[in-house]
Amino acid sequence: MKNTLLLVVTLLLYINSLGQFKNIKLLEQDDQGYPPVEPSITINKKNTKNIVAAAVLDWVIVSNDGGETWNKSHLKSPSGVYGDPALISNFKGHLFYFHLADPSGKGRSDDAWLDRIVCHTSEDEGATWNEGVTIGNNPPADQDKAWPAIHPKRNSVYVTWTQFDKYGSSDSTCHSNIMFSKALFGNKFSKAISINETPGDCLDKDDTTEGAVPAVGNDGKIYVAWANHGKIYFDRSYDDGNTWLSNDLLITKQEGGWDLDIPGIQRSNGLPVLTIDNSASRFQGTLYLLWADQKNGTNNTDIWLMRSRNRGDYWSKPLRINKDEGEHHQFFPWITVDQTNGNVYIVYYDRRNYNDSRTDVYLAYSFDGGNTFDEMKISDEPFIPDASKFFGDYTNIDAHGGIITPIWTRMDNGRTSVWTSVIKEKDLPKPTAPIKKK
Repeated sequence: MKNTLLLVVTLLLYINSLGQFKNIKLLEQDDQGYPPVEPSITINKKNTKNIVAAAVLDWVIVSNDGGETWNKSHLKSPSGVYGDPALISNFKGHLFYFHLADPSGKGRSDDAWLDRIVCHTSEDEGATWNEGVTIGNNPPADQDKAWPAIHPKRNSVYVTWTQFDKYGSSDSTCHSNIMFSKALFGNKFSKAISINETPGDCLDKDDTTEGAVPAVGNDGKIYVAWANHGKIYFDRSYDDGNTWLSNDLLITKQEGGWDLDIPGIQRSNGLPVLTIDNSASRFQGTLYLLWADQKNGTNNTDIWLMRSRNRGDYWSKPLRINKDEGEHHQFFPWITVDQTNGNVYIVYYDRRNYNDSRTDVYLAYSFDGGNTFDEMKISDEPFIPDASKFFGDYTNIDAHGGIITPIWTRMDNGRTSVWTSVIKEKDLPKPTAPIKKK
């Protein structure tokens, strides 16, 4: 009996180590444009067959048949398009594409680079996009790392990002702050306001105030988390973003900071990601905070999750998502909640299967409000990144109606490509129930 049980467990572990879902290549690097990195993806909340992805610098990749086929195009903007794409869909099926601007067309060689955030809207499932509206233009300050959120019941769009007095400056008087703006239908955004209490520096490293990701509850309350000086902070607004807490709430330490050293990765951030359960499940209202850090050592980066069920007043103890033993790196995590059922999904890179820089992609999932997670490898083959080449700053994932769409970058021989997988909840291995002691 024991031998049979051991065989079953071994077989399950073996199956779990294999990529079980079709990997779909969306983009690959050529010799003409900027290497595709920093992918974002959203499922149309009115039509789950419509899946839209984006990647640096200006890519739009659209599927209207649930991921069977994809059409590629380039986004255009009078302000220029210069990366950091972030996609989101509202409940009416309107799509929003946020990105950095490049009004001069000269990129980093011009001071106008990073002078604003731009938001485009599509009302025809990503086939066409309006010319976009600008957000936060405040010269000579620089704007970076924007991420949006949608009101689950109204047509309001919210966005947070980092404003640098001067990006990359080592001047001690140069500060970075978290900015907030909102718009009805995404048409005209409000004047940006700073919501953080303590500023950071401008070096785009551990002591920079960065990584703001907003989340909006069914009641319209807005929540934001970010990293600064080796800590993760939290703020909230109960009046549609007009006023915020006078004192930011310190949620947890981020050991080793957010600017992590990962072999083979030019830069790897462990910036926090915040989301909320707005489903009708029994976990409705739960806030989920995800990040990566090196509290277990510089050779052992891990993914961590905390939860709050009282609007951020109290948070659970950090739960380690990756279940590997020994020293391995897990990094670049992202989290989403399927708002039709409350299931939680996390995507991240993982090196548990090797003693070198070979890298897999894993999916962790929870069907019990983040109390427990199962995880599995979803990439077909490992890849080896090259630290001399830029790999981007994030992955992404969306889920809706039992469909899960992780998206990631891989690098082969120094060349990047962007991949996704369209996964059905019903095809995931069911969570393993704990063994009851007799």
